[in-house]
Amino acid sequence: MRFVGNFLWFVFCGGLINCILWLLAGLVFAITIVGLPFSRSAVEIAKMSAFPFGKEVVHVRDLNGEDGDNFTIGGVLGFLLNLLWLFTFGIPLFLLHVVSGIIAFIFIITIPFAIQSFKLALISLWPVGRRVVTKEVALIVRNESAKKYIDKQRSN
Repeated sequence: MRFVGNFLWFVFCGGLINCILWLLAGLVFAITIVGLPFSRSAVEIAKMSAFPFGKEVVHVRDLNGEDGDNFTIGGVLGFLLNLLWLFTFGIPLFLLHVVSGIIAFIFIITIPFAIQSFKLALISLWPVGRRVVTKEVALIVRNESAKKYIDKQRSN
């Protein structure tokens, strides 16, 4: 089912065009030193734009098993970069994906594509420090994160 959804998305819903545009944007961001974190984010959005079915977004802190207290791309630096992203590219991309998701909800058969548009809207809004992984990996990461949180609460 994922293959069919991803194929239809890639061919008919602009997945190929979105992916190419995001890879070009990542290349442009990579030219500057300041834009390197944005280039990683553009590659993550490109992966999600091309084949969104069966993928989810997780925070890099949860993926790496870090506490989040240190100065990482997911910490203060990630927040500042996301804030810069939000006011330059984030809001227009977010609105584009939300509008396309609302349009896709008009027809019953395209509701799964609307859901994918909303997933893209979320990662487009705040992408720095996020990674695109399969649903299975996301479930494992979230379960481990929840277990660490429960263990921390019980020890207090």
